[in-house]
Amino acid sequence: MDGNLYLIIVYCSYFISAVLLSFLVNGLFLKFARSLGIRNTEETIIRWSPMAKPALGGISFFLLFLISLAIYPVLFEQNQALFNKKLLGILAASTLAFLMGLSDDAYNTKPLLKLFIQIGCALILISTGTHISIFTDASVNYGMTIFWIVGLMNSINMLDNMDGITASVSVTILLSALAIVFINHDFYNLNILLLIGVLGALIGFLYFNWHPSKIFMGDTGSQFLGLFLGAMGIIYFWNTPDVNGELIQSKQFFVTLLTFAIPIIDTTTVTINRLARGSSPFIGGKDHTTHFLFYSGITEKRIAILYIAICFVSMFFNFLIIKFIKDWGYLHITLFSVYFIALFWFLYSPTQKLKKNKNA
Repeated sequence: MDGNLYLIIVYCSYFISAVLLSFLVNGLFLKFARSLGIRNTEETIIRWSPMAKPALGGISFFLLFLISLAIYPVLFEQNQALFNKKLLGILAASTLAFLMGLSDDAYNTKPLLKLFIQIGCALILISTGTHISIFTDASVNYGMTIFWIVGLMNSINMLDNMDGITASVSVTILLSALAIVFINHDFYNLNILLLIGVLGALIGFLYFNWHPSKIFMGDTGSQFLGLFLGAMGIIYFWNTPDVNGELIQSKQFFVTLLTFAIPIIDTTTVTINRLARGSSPFIGGKDHTTHFLFYSGITEKRIAILYIAICFVSMFFNFLIIKFIKDWGYLHITLFSVYFIALFWFLYSPTQKLKKNKNA
């Protein structure tokens, strides 16, 4: 059988299996764990949904991640692949993030402890070779990596504020990474199975998380996803050379910025608005971009569809940047800056309009 055809069959079969397994696992959780993952009703956390629901979806993400690791040597007969230092670092950091999220769902972990563990996850990645590498100064690369991992773990957690949003956005980020794999013809890399496995887990989970949702991913899911997407972001967006084989700082920055536009814009908007009114950015609230779009008259399902559409437009621009733009210069920087600023203003402006209406 032709090698490429064999790979297509293997990857498609595994993707379908991952979706079905995720669907089954989340269905079983929903049936037999009605109260698991539901926090104390007297706690201070603020959720958009008025109903208490199990927050167990993240377990299926981590389960498919582990299965993806275990199945690679079986499919490709490369037993030594699992002893890769970078891979072991991603496994260790992902496990730590998952356990922290699981603990937070069960016991409501203190924010400072969560921050220390998130920094620990970033340091594990750095020490095992997964870090941003676009600067000449190693300390700057390491500092950027810590900021990136900690920021994204919190950003994905904060974005998980309405049915279907975080899972949908994460699906498009993983698809973007797979598109880069396709562009680079890197079809035997173990990371592909990880991407496909987590992608399948998210899609199976989305059946239960789409509005009106029956289950949440919880911090178990958002912390693992934030770490996993952060690590894949370093590998496939920050550190992937362009069509000329070069790492151009501004180009890698825009590729990453466009891919993660939704979580970056949402977190930035929330932080600006909360600091402006003198409250902590780390205390939950119904003041995310998704909430203000709902207050403006857009239904929850349409907000999720809108975010998916934005992500696919950004994915298309990324494809153009990576595949076709060889002579990267000020014109391209200007064009994509205008796009990002317009997107930021589109999501940020409803928060300002509603504040003005309240003060009127």
